[in-house]
Amino acid sequence: MTEIISGLQGVVPAADKGRPFVAGQKNVAACATHYVGDGGTTNGIDENNTVTDWHGLLSIHMPGYHNSIIKGVSTVMISYSSWNGIKMHANRDLVTGFLKNKLKFRGFVISDWQGIDRITSPPHANYSYSIQAGVSAGIDMIMVPYTYTEFINELTRQVKSKIIPMSRIDDAVSRILRVKFTMGLFEHPLADDSLVKQLGSQEHRELAREAVRKSLVLLKNGESADGPVLPLPKNAPKILVAGSHADNLGYQCGGWTIEWQGLSGNNLTSGTTILKAIKDTVDRKTDVVYKENPSADFVKSGGFSYAVVVVGEPAYAETFGDNLNLTIPDPGPATITNVCGSVKCVVIVISGRPVVLQPYVSSIGALVAAWLPGTEGQGVTDVLFGDYRFTGKLPRTWFKTVDQLPMNVGDAHYDPLFPFGFGLTTKPTHQQLRL
Repeated sequence: MTEIISGLQGVVPAADKGRPFVAGQKNVAACATHYVGDGGTTNGIDENNTVTDWHGLLSIHMPGYHNSIIKGVSTVMISYSSWNGIKMHANRDLVTGFLKNKLKFRGFVISDWQGIDRITSPPHANYSYSIQAGVSAGIDMIMVPYTYTEFINELTRQVKSKIIPMSRIDDAVSRILRVKFTMGLFEHPLADDSLVKQLGSQEHRELAREAVRKSLVLLKNGESADGPVLPLPKNAPKILVAGSHADNLGYQCGGWTIEWQGLSGNNLTSGTTILKAIKDTVDRKTDVVYKENPSADFVKSGGFSYAVVVVGEPAYAETFGDNLNLTIPDPGPATITNVCGSVKCVVIVISGRPVVLQPYVSSIGALVAAWLPGTEGQGVTDVLFGDYRFTGKLPRTWFKTVDQLPMNVGDAHYDPLFPFGFGLTTKPTHQQLRL
């Protein structure tokens, strides 16, 4: 995941590794987030407590931040979560002691949205303490969306009263200025709006489409290597497309798209749904039938050569995504059962994380983890129909049941449905190999 830093900031020269780096006016400062242990909270609940020993914290949760610093990341954002009961926004040992002193991070540390407020429960219950704890922990820039006058007045009082030493303020200001100088903000304080016309350009869409086809992970392809389901033929007489996510651009994009929690439907932005991509890819003589949740009888009597089922999670962000079951919402399971029990099928799962699939795998012909492919559904059909090959690998373990969680490589109980790094490959249907 740290490779995105080079994409945002530019590739840091060897001599500058470990320092905040922004290549030029067409680059932006990157942020490594959320420090640290945010992905290991109990039951995966947002803003919860990560319970692990020092070795677990370093081996599982810290490597990404170390790599980010080497790549010249400019900022690090602190997590709402706690480590063994200590709020990260108040954890001086990890923010100043380890991140700044041990890892030698020289950029600035930023709080999350109202992050210091949540040091106390309920939030903002003792704001004076929250300011002291957060700033003293080593946070350099505080996100204060509403009570900024109260924050400024109380921080000023604490500095004048020597509760917070001026050296702490000097450190914060120095780090913020260092990043601003690195970005060239004093020479060019305003963004170059000439780049706005490139947003949503065909060039950008082609790049996004490439990212989609390279990130898809093929989890199953027939019952054996001798009988693959994929690539699908483009010239089938009649095919079925089913599922709640087949014609829903909002679901493809997920949360943090246009709105915080994302949206459902096709009116939030422009793009290509997977259904539209299928219609644009197959032979013009192929009859493409779309039915969101067909009955088994409908499928059996339809005379379909094969079916593509697209199901998954609704759009969500942060706490709204908390889910202790991690099951595909209804009617997704019924759609899989009705379709895949009646005709050769490919199931495409749209989700921001692994979900429960074990009950359905045996009935599915081919299974694809598509994550959140965004607006460019054509990237899905690029590999589905063999114009390009599947190359993606799982960036995390895919569990069998939620009772196994948390589960990491090397655990004594490591028995996944699909292991970390798993991903089948296919060959393009034409002679010239395309990656």
